Amino acid sequence: MRLTAKQITWLKVVLHLAAFLPFLWLFYAASQGLLSADPAKDIQHFTGRMALKLLLATLLVTPLARYGKQPLLIRTRRLLGLWCFAWATLHLISYAMLELGISNLSLLGRELVTRPYLTLGIISWLVLLSLAATSTQSLQRKLGPRWQKLHNLVYLVAILAPVHYLWSVKVISPQPLLYALGAFILLALRYKKFRQWRR
Repeated sequence: MRLTAKQITWLKVVLHLAAFLPFLWLFYAASQGLLSADPAKDIQHFTGRMALKLLLATLLVTPLARYGKQPLLIRTRRLLGLWCFAWATLHLISYAMLELGISNLSLLGRELVTRPYLTLGIISWLVLLSLAATSTQSLQRKLGPRWQKLHNLVYLVAILAPVHYLWSVKVISPQPLLYALGAFILLALRYKKFRQWRR
């Protein structure tokens, strides 16, 4: 049974809540002292993991729509992508404000260049920014075939963001490896598309 337009609308409501409610929990946890002895790191990791989860959810939409024969699911991809960008922006802000501090924001540029894992993170964020900025239907029409080429850069983010996470924790732990595995599987599902690029 195919999902109807009305069901997709309700699904969008659920997805908006699923992407927003963790922010309320994070705010509550931080204000109530429920985080660890290093709350700045907790906030950075939480926001980064939320961005990764939403990135993987965005990449999951197309295979679900194709293999599940649910074409209307594609309508949820943009909102997931925009929430991914929102959480990635919170991740960047939390690093800049909580790790460096307002008085040391001038160090941000140097940090991004001298720490390779931060370089991967900022490249990922800049790509997400360009995708978010060009995600409207009017820009889709205006850019034509170039729009799809630009939005294929999400695959670059799917590679760089998990590597950024793996590198930032500085130890091999299961969680970043699971995100990397999830990204690998979701990219592998697109092997036919990647093969076409080589022709």
